[in-house]
Amino acid sequence: MNLENAFTDFTRRDWERESVDGTVRLAIVGVGGFARQRALPGIADGEYCETTVLVTGSPERTTTAAEEFDVSHVLDYEAFLEGDHADAYDAVYVATPNAFHGQYAVAAAEHGKHVICEKPLETTLERARAVVDACEDAGVTLMTAYRLQTEPSVRRTRELVHSGVVGEVVQVHGSFSNPLLEYADADTWRLDADLAGGGAMVDLGVYPLNTTRFILGCGSEGVYATTHSSDGAFADVDEHVAFQLEFPTGATASCTASLDAHAASRLQLVGTDGRISIASPFGGVVPHEMVVESGDMRMEYTGPPVDEVREEFDYFGYCVLTGTEPEPDGIDGLTDLRVIEATYESARTSRQIDLA
Repeated sequence: MNLENAFTDFTRRDWERESVDGTVRLAIVGVGGFARQRALPGIADGEYCETTVLVTGSPERTTTAAEEFDVSHVLDYEAFLEGDHADAYDAVYVATPNAFHGQYAVAAAEHGKHVICEKPLETTLERARAVVDACEDAGVTLMTAYRLQTEPSVRRTRELVHSGVVGEVVQVHGSFSNPLLEYADADTWRLDADLAGGGAMVDLGVYPLNTTRFILGCGSEGVYATTHSSDGAFADVDEHVAFQLEFPTGATASCTASLDAHAASRLQLVGTDGRISIASPFGGVVPHEMVVESGDMRMEYTGPPVDEVREEFDYFGYCVLTGTEPEPDGIDGLTDLRVIEATYESARTSRQIDLA
């Protein structure tokens, strides 16, 4: 790839290889803040999905959202598990607290419905395998909701890396921090180890982890990590985490995440012949500000952001409608959970954990 042509048609959907008709009807299971503020608008703005069912523990408090987005059916969790109105949707988006992902994803598969599930697939590798197995047994599509894999800045970066613009990648630096208690109470499920499965690593660290693996196109062979937590709200989960990944290519990735620091994120890849930097890749709305250096050439790109949530659901819908296997599939989710568990083991034992 010529560096001068690298940013041509920056927002192109390289995954969209054929035209398709129709939409995938979605049941959203768990109508929390993200589902209301990002998922519902993103789906409504997209082409290949539509929301037809909302599943919530408080149907009476979900009426406004249902009316705003013209959703025909609102169910409670028990009704969903029993298969009520199963003919009103084709697929399920699971957006509950992490510990309930498996229960609702498996139920959806048993109803013959495709599944897009928020990361992580579950709180443990064993429980996540049950989700993957259930979807395989039912013959339905399973996608782990790694929306950065459909984000144009990340996809263009992967193309640049694979075409050798920066040579062989030697170092990756990724970070993501977000002050959780500025927008959530101390009793949020994200600080409950049983419900969340972890803290900063599970909630935020998975973004640089998965994005790095996606860009490099390979899994890590080892991880070394440290965690730190203060007393009080963060007593039961990791407040801060730092981890280093080793890849079979010889590249290393140094990553940090924090639930108690100023909101910030970054991703930089340094190669033998250049570097790529993405400004604020993980913070929710990627600003499309990139710097690419290759040899003695340097280019900057700045463009309007694209709603990666809309892109994610359109990608999922496209995969279901065309029978295409999504890249962030169940195995992708399992791979990250294996790394997450190894990260916590490394922090606990103060030694590197082999993943090869």
